[in-house]
Amino acid sequence: MLTDILVSLEDRPGELARVGEALGNAGINIEGVMGYAQDGRGFAHILVEDAAAARQALDAEGLKVEGETAPLIMDIGTDVDTPGSLGRSARRAADAGINLRFLYLATRDRAVIGVDDPERARTALGM
Repeated sequence: MLTDILVSLEDRPGELARVGEALGNAGINIEGVMGYAQDGRGFAHILVEDAAAARQALDAEGLKVEGETAPLIMDIGTDVDTPGSLGRSARRAADAGINLRFLYLATRDRAVIGVDDPERARTALGM
């Protein structure tokens, strides 16, 4: 099962390298990643198949795992690669009262979506 792991980092050179090296050395493939820095802190959402092994590898490197989420994984392919497709999907979620907590792209043309209510989101997004 794919899991999104949120890692907090220092906002300095080499932090994302530490994440990649820790996971790579443990034989864990990164299926998707989104990172950003804000107010002196860095954050990375990392999509992995084996969350327990990833957490262990990150902990061993001294990296702080802030949380795990079972995200929705949506195949996006070419049918949604058109102007307005994000707006339409986000509007369906909003109209159903679904809060989209995060969204990023992953390998193999997939969108990774963190939501508060996965079952309602699946229905609203037609998954």
